[in-house]
Amino acid sequence: MSTPVIADPASNPAAEPAVVKGGPTLGQRVTSFMPVIALVALLTALTIADPDFLTQRSLTAAVRTSAPLVVLAAGATLVVLCGGIDLSIAALCSLSTVLFAMWLPDMGGLTILAVIAAAGAIGAVQGLAHVLLRIPSFVVTLGGLSIFSAIALVISDAGPIRVVDRDSTKWLNLYVAGYVPMSFFVALLVVAVVSLILKLTPLESFVKAIGYSESAARLAGTPVDKVKVAAFTVSGACAGLAAVMLASRNFSGSPTMADNLLLPAVAAIVVGGTAITGGHGSLWRSLAGALVVTLLRVGLPIVGVPSAWEQILYGAIIVAAVALTLDRSKVAIIK
Repeated sequence: MSTPVIADPASNPAAEPAVVKGGPTLGQRVTSFMPVIALVALLTALTIADPDFLTQRSLTAAVRTSAPLVVLAAGATLVVLCGGIDLSIAALCSLSTVLFAMWLPDMGGLTILAVIAAAGAIGAVQGLAHVLLRIPSFVVTLGGLSIFSAIALVISDAGPIRVVDRDSTKWLNLYVAGYVPMSFFVALLVVAVVSLILKLTPLESFVKAIGYSESAARLAGTPVDKVKVAAFTVSGACAGLAAVMLASRNFSGSPTMADNLLLPAVAAIVVGGTAITGGHGSLWRSLAGALVVTLLRVGLPIVGVPSAWEQILYGAIIVAAVALTLDRSKVAIIK
C-alpha cells in the first residue's frame, strides 16, 4: 500500500495565493501624475484659444459645473477599486432628483438627508444582489440603470417636477470666501472625508486587496462581501448627493436630468488613473479626472468643436485611458 504524499505549499508556487506587491510600479508612478499634467495642459490650451477663459468668473463657473460629476465619480471609484463597475449612478441620480422634488414640500430641509439615505439604500441592494446572487456588477448595475430610469419616468409622468421650496437648497448656491462655489466645496469635502476614512482604517487595504486579487483577499480573511456592499452603498449615496446639487441648480427634478453624466463619470475615473481592473487608484485622482472632463465639456465650444463630437471624444478618452491603466498581469485572456 503506497503512502500518500502531502505536498508542501512552499515548494509549489502555483499553489500559493497571489500576493499584492507593496510598492507601485514605474507605470503606476507615471500614471499618478497624468491627471495633473492633463489638467495643466488643458488649461493652457484653453487659455491660448481664449485669453478670457483664465478668469475668476470662468473658473468659478467651471468648478461649479463639475461638482455633481466629482461626487458621482468619487462614489463610483470605490466600486471600481474593488474590481467592479457601477453603471447605474446616472440613472439613480436622475431618479433621486425626482424624489427630491416630490418629497421637498412635505419634508423640507430633511429631504436632503432622506434622498441621500434612499439612494444609499438602493446602492446597498445592488451590492447585496452582486455578492449574494454572484451576479457580475456590470449586469446588476446595467439592470439597475434600466429599472431606475423607468421608475423615474413613471413617478414623474415623464416630465420635470418643479422645486417649490428653494430655501432648503439655497446654501448650495452660495460661495465660500466669495470665490469657491459651496457645491464644489461640498464635493471636495466628500472626497476628503471618504479618503480620510479609507486612510485611517483598514478599508483602503481591504478595497485594494479585493481589486488586485479577490481570491487572495478571501484567503487572507478580508471581509470581501461586506466591503463590496459598503462600496455600492457609498456610490449610491453619492448619486443622491449629486442629485441634490443638480436639483438645487436647475430648480427642478427630471427623470433624465443626470443621464448625460454616465460617460463623463466613467471617463473621469479612468482619466484619473484608476485601473478599470481594480486595485489601483484613488478618489483624489478621480477629482482631477472630473476637472479634466469638465474643462473638455466647457472648452470644446471655445475651440470651435461641435457638441456632437463630445460623445466621440469621451469614447476615445475612455479607450485610451483604459489602455494606459489596465493591469494586464491580472487579465491573461482578453475577451
